[in-house]
Order: sequence, then structure tokens, then C-alpha cells
Amino acid sequence: MLNKTMNKAASDDAKRVARIALEKRSVTLAQLHTNSNGLSTEEAANIREKTGTNEIASSNQASKLHFLAEAFLTPFTLVLLILATMSLFTNYIFVPQREKNLSTVIIMVVMVLVSGITSFIQNVRTSNAVQSLLKMVSVTTNVRRDGKDQEIPTKDVVVGDIINVSAGDMVPADMKLLSSTDLFCSASSLNGESTPTEKNANFVPTPDKMENYLDYPNILFKGTTIVSGSGRGVVFATGEHTVFGKIAAQIADTEMKETTFDTGIKNISKLLLTMTAIIAPLVLVVNGLTKGNWTDALIFAIATAVGLTPEMLPVIVTTNLVRGSLEMSKHQTIVKKMNSIQNFGSADILCTDKTGTLTQGQVILEKHYNLEMRETDRVLKMAYLNSYYQTGMKDLIDQAVIDVADDELDTSEIQRDYHKIDEIPFDFQRRRMSVVVANSDQKHGEHLLITKGAAEEMLAVSSQVEIGGQILPLTEERKKQIFKDIDDLNSDGMRVIVLAYKVDPSPVGEFTVDDESDLIVIGFLTFLDPPKESAKNALASLNRDGITVKILTGDNEAVTRAVALKVGLNIDTVYGQKDLIGKSDEELAKIVEECDIFVKLSPEWKTKIINALQKNGHTVGYMGDGINDAPAMKQADVSISVDSAVDVAKESADIILLQKDLSVLEHAVRIGRKTLTNTMKYIKITLSSNFGNILSIMVASVFLPFLPMLPLQLLILDLLYGTSCLALPFDSVSEDYLHVPREWSTKNMPKFMSYFGPTSSIFDVITFAVLFFVICPALTGGSYASLGPAGQLAFMTIFHTGWFVESLWTQEMVIHALRDERLPLIQQRASSPVMLATFGAAIFGTFLPFSKLAGAMKFVHLNEEFLWIVAGLLVCYLLLTTVVKHFYMKKEKFLI
Repeated sequence: MLNKTMNKAASDDAKRVARIALEKRSVTLAQLHTNSNGLSTEEAANIREKTGTNEIASSNQASKLHFLAEAFLTPFTLVLLILATMSLFTNYIFVPQREKNLSTVIIMVVMVLVSGITSFIQNVRTSNAVQSLLKMVSVTTNVRRDGKDQEIPTKDVVVGDIINVSAGDMVPADMKLLSSTDLFCSASSLNGESTPTEKNANFVPTPDKMENYLDYPNILFKGTTIVSGSGRGVVFATGEHTVFGKIAAQIADTEMKETTFDTGIKNISKLLLTMTAIIAPLVLVVNGLTKGNWTDALIFAIATAVGLTPEMLPVIVTTNLVRGSLEMSKHQTIVKKMNSIQNFGSADILCTDKTGTLTQGQVILEKHYNLEMRETDRVLKMAYLNSYYQTGMKDLIDQAVIDVADDELDTSEIQRDYHKIDEIPFDFQRRRMSVVVANSDQKHGEHLLITKGAAEEMLAVSSQVEIGGQILPLTEERKKQIFKDIDDLNSDGMRVIVLAYKVDPSPVGEFTVDDESDLIVIGFLTFLDPPKESAKNALASLNRDGITVKILTGDNEAVTRAVALKVGLNIDTVYGQKDLIGKSDEELAKIVEECDIFVKLSPEWKTKIINALQKNGHTVGYMGDGINDAPAMKQADVSISVDSAVDVAKESADIILLQKDLSVLEHAVRIGRKTLTNTMKYIKITLSSNFGNILSIMVASVFLPFLPMLPLQLLILDLLYGTSCLALPFDSVSEDYLHVPREWSTKNMPKFMSYFGPTSSIFDVITFAVLFFVICPALTGGSYASLGPAGQLAFMTIFHTGWFVESLWTQEMVIHALRDERLPLIQQRASSPVMLATFGAAIFGTFLPFSKLAGAMKFVHLNEEFLWIVAGLLVCYLLLTTVVKHFYMKKEKFLI
């Protein structure tokens, strides 16, 4: 268990917390050098300088040193470093002085540096971007500073601060309660228990509860959640010094969701490293046997292995994520966890509540009926007492009651006549809440338990009704009439809350849910939350983009149907929680597919529905903003909240909207898809290009009497291509790719490689033939076999230079050919950065043989005739690739 692990790891902390829980509040304040009025800003700053910020170090808060290590210690850079070391021995250490050559080693080291430094810069940029964006939605804490209550960033809380907490807050630090009012706290983030426990500043732990920290009634721990009530306490530990600091860090790490894209990247990495492990030795053996020079064969095999290593993959993934997050921020969407962007792009189902998403979130109390369907002040007065005196989260319903009562009643007189005794907080199983008040005026001493809640749950604990001033039994006939009246109101889109009471309740100990029995039903409260004007269009846009919206709500069926109908959702099939209980996994899997509206759900069932959808192969997003949404948000592939949400929802979210509107969400989804597509471009295009190079090298190794390209030249080729790919995150994306969810999968990679790899190899082989049988003999004066050593060397140099230029142009053009299924450069064109990078790299490589570096790189000048041949081959290559794409797309939905 968590507590046993914690006790073993931190016995000193355990003793300290036990001591603080048992000692008097005045002693605790004195020990912490503070008082009930809190610290000054200067005092807090001094303490923070000594103890650090109120944060728990985790993998999410990495130092620049960590980023540096992460940038260079990737599988690909490690392979490059190993190959560079091997090349150092074979090219420099174990060769005669006149043959020593460090150029290959230098190129590989340069490739590692380019990849590593670029990745490091992008990782730092990512971290800075995240921190900058999170400032817009940072969680704050209400602290008593400089003699007044104020909101400050939670990370600035220090030991000795006086903290105010209320429903929906996450406890910012370990603290001892100084005062509390009906305070209930959930420690589910620490112990997995969903049932909240009551906390009371006036109680101390009993001897039988001393071993279990979470049962201390006067201690709140960092990371737990206030479910209802309010309290004030003094902080005695922050950040890593909290009792659960280290464990919380472990929990945060283990709970980091690995996205489907993360898994895909790992699979691709394994595939490429496996290919390298197989192909490099094969190239070594073939060239060693056919050429007879095993040293040259080894060096060439090393260079081939480097060519197969997509060293720019981490850089391009990171660049895409940064660009995507910054683009989303321009559309009122803040990305908390970068990797969630990929899941956002592939999500095909969005689960959400209706309140505030489909509706305006501006609840209006329309009527306060008695059971005769007439409005009375008595019903409104009872509703006001319940809403005004409850200390849980005052939601839109409570505020609507208070607003109407302020207009229609003398609420100051009501407050004077009644004072609060106790309350029984709302929970999602009972679906009701109660307040106990005492009448201090006409009926001095009379106690009233006033309860409001959902109809079925309220009538289940009621035994009488108040009609015409008389208290009558709640018969089956009267119950049917109540339900009929409620159904009529629901069908008009009204949400109905039932109100009941009990006079002079006798508490079982303190007031508990057991006291909610034998209630007297007095009337209804009807509320209207009109649909948003933008909801219907937003839902249509999401549907057009392949996203099915499913409503998971705690509200009843009639109201949900009425709202859903107005915004254009399918209401033919609606399931409630009762319909789902007892269903098998197979039945539930079918139900979640056919139904888009689920009503009267508890948080547990929201999670089960999302899990069932995921098992069916869907990528599920969940949008929530309340305490009850946190479990579902943790289950979803990508969790979405809003800036106005409670702390626990914002903490659970991967993405936060600055405006709770589905139209904002739709913009963000499209950006996510663009980010995913541009990352997949690099992966799929590079895989096919590498596979084509493997085929070309194997053909050349078997049939040519010499290596098709020098290792150094192969490395330069890879460096130029990899560098040009850095522009891919800035590429545009076809609208076709933005209208459909993009499921990330590696299963069609082999098919993609087998189609387009050989396509480029065909033109490599044609180039080999043109060079070997036409160009090289024409420039050297004979065939390779007929020439002497000097002539053969010139022959090889021309061949190497020619294939280098052709191969570079082919690799750069494959980006344009495979980024879209249409004819490249005519029907579809890349963005300006990609055009500049690819053509720039190709032109630069073409001019290398004519530059002063040509000698060092073993290049020679090429004649114009060959360059025209290359141009002709490129045109043919682009045309053939377009034809191959046509056949590939007959059975595939997407090219990229």
C-alpha cells in the first residue's frame, strides 16, 4: 500500500506530521513562525529563497543538462557515434600514415552535432513554450498575504502561508487546518479511494487512526481535492518536502499517458535499427566477396548504416509539436502536454457533458412550483436556504436560485431568521445535497433539513408530500403524478430539481446521509439552459471532420433529448446508467457504438464508456470542467478542459481551451491533424527513400566492379537530405487530410516502402547503366575493364559523382512526389520553406563537384549532357511515382 511505502521511505516526516496533527493550533503557528493573519510578501520571498518553489521535480520539469543528454543520447545518435568510432579505427588508427583519412569520421560527428544541437534547441524551445503558455492557465491558490486574501500562483506558496480552500480546489501543500466548514476531501489521487472523507479543524487523530495519514481529520495533503465545504489552514511543507512529495512525483511519472504516436515512434525506431543490423552486414559481405577489399567494404557498410539512420527524427517530431502548440495558442487553445497534439489529431470521438458545451452555461431559474404547479414564495424560500448556506461548489443552479430569490424575496430577513447548523454534501451516487438550518425567529429552535436533488433519488427517500398546506402520504398515485409533471417540464427542455424537507430531524450522531429519509416533497425548481447558437454549426463541422460527439451527462433523458434535438444530434437511441449495469463487455462494446447520448451517469460510468470505446479501436477525447470529470479525463486518450474549470480538471487536462466552445475545439483538432501529418511525411518518405537506397546499393554491389559511391560521399548525401527535411514541419497540408481523423499506425509501412522504394531504385539502376555504359566510357576513353589503374580511378570518380547528383535530386524530389497523392509541382505544391530547402539542398549538392571542395570529396566536374539526362530522369521519376500512387491509393485511404 501507498501509506506503508511512504512510512518506510520517510519515517521522520511521518513523526513530524503526527506531531503537528496532535499539537494545538497556536503551537503549530508558533513553530512555523507565522500567525493567523499570514505572511508578508517579503517574508514569503525569503522563505522561498531558502526552501525553493512549491513544485515536485519530475521528468516534466527537466533542466537544460537533461535536455542536452536527451538530445544526444537517442538510439540514432548512439548508432552514429558507434559507427564513427568504428570508422576512426578502420580509416585512421589501423591504416598506414599515407592512407589516414578522418573525413568520414568528421562527417559523422558533424551529423551527430547537427542532430543533437538542433534537438537540444528545440527541446528547450518546447519547454519554454509550454511554460509560457501555461502561465495563461496556471493554477492559483487563495493565500492570506500582507493582511488580505489574494490569488497567487500555487508554486509561490511557502511554509507558514495561511491558505483558504474550497470545493474544487486542489490542496496546494501539506497543511494543518485552523478552521473548517463542512469540509470533505478526496484523496483518490493518492490512495485510489473515490469516497471523500470529512475533515474538521477541531478534531485530532485518535490512537487507532495514527498509522493512516489520510485519516488525520485536521491535516490536508498536497495533491488531494476539496469536494465540498471550505477551510483555512497553515502550510507546514511544500514541494518535494511534502510527505507525499517523492511518491507524488512517481505517480506523476507513471500516470503520464503514452500516446499512440509515442508507441508508433518506438516501433519505427526498432524497425529502422533492425533493418540497419541486417542490411549493413549484408552490404559488407556482398561487397567484400565481389570486390575483394574487406576494409573498403566495411567502411561502405558503415556509411550505408548511417544512411539508414533517420537522425533528424527527434528534431522533426519536436519542431512539429512546438509549431503545433504555438499555432493552437493563437486559436485560444493551450497545450499542456506536447505529445497529446498527436492524439488530438487522430481523435475520432469526442465525449463531453452538455452544460456549457452545447448550452450557454447561463442557467436561469424559470419556475419554482409547488406540487399543484403554482409558483409560491415558500418553495423559493426553501430553495434559497439550501443554495445560500451550502458550502460545496456553488454551481450555476445555486447561483440562479440566489439571483431570483434576491429579486423576489427579502433575503436579508431570511438570513437573519435562519442560521446554518450543518450540511450533507452532494455526491454523484446520491445525486442530492442537504442543508440543516435553525429558525431563530417565530419558531425559535425549529430545525429544518432542506434537500434538493434529482427526481428519482429524491422520491426514493421521501414518504410524504405537502399539498395545499397539508402533509399527505406519498402514494403511488401521487408519485406517478409528480413524475408526469416532471416529464412534461423536461419535454420543454426544462431541467427539474425536486425540493423536500424534514422538520426537527434527529441526527444520527452528526448529520449524515442516513438523515435523508422520510422527507416531505414540497415542489419543483425548473431551470433553462438554452443551447448555444454556435453549437449546431460546430457539431456539423466536427461531424464533417470525422469526429463523433457523444454526450455523457448526469442529467436526465428528457432534458438531454430536448437540448440534443435543438443542436442537431441523433436522439433515436439514449441509454441511462441503469440500462448499462449488468451488461457484458460484448454488449457494452455494441452499445457505445450505436448510441451517442448517455444520461444519468456517475463519474465511474463515464470512465467505463470511454474505456469501452478505446477497446473498440477509437481514439477518444474527453472534455470536462468539474470534479466529477477528472476520472474520465485520466482515462481518455486526450483530455480537454477550460480555463474556468476547477483545479483538479485543469491539472488532469492535456489541452485547455480559453473559451468553452466546440468551434474553438474544431480549430485545434485541425491543427493537431496538420502536426501529425507533417511528422508522418518525414517518417514515411524517409522510410521509402531509405528502402530504395538499400535496393540500389544491393544491385550496385552485386553488378558493379567497384563501390557505387564512396562512404564519405554517402554521408554528405545523407547530411544534405536530413538537413532539408528540417523544413517539413513548416509544410502545408491538403484539406483532405484535415477532414478525417488520422489514426497513427505502422501496419501499412511495409506496403508503402514496397511500392515507392523500388520506384526510386528503378531510376538509380537506369543511372548506373547510363553512367557505366555511356557517360564514363565517353569521358575516360573506354570501358572500365579496358582501362588501366589511372583510367579506372577516373572512371569510378565520374561514376561516384554522377550517382551522387542523381541520388540527391531523387531524394529531394521524393519529398514533393509523396507529400500528396496528386501530380507534384503542378497539381500540388509544397510550402515555400520546403521548396527552398529541398531545391536549395539539391542545387548546393549539384555545385559541389564544381567547387573547391570537389577534390577533398573525391568529386569531378560533370558534363552538361549528364545533367540534362538527370533532369529527364527526374521528370520520368515524378510521372512514374504519380502512376504508382494511383495504384497504391486504390486500396488505401491516405498516402501519408
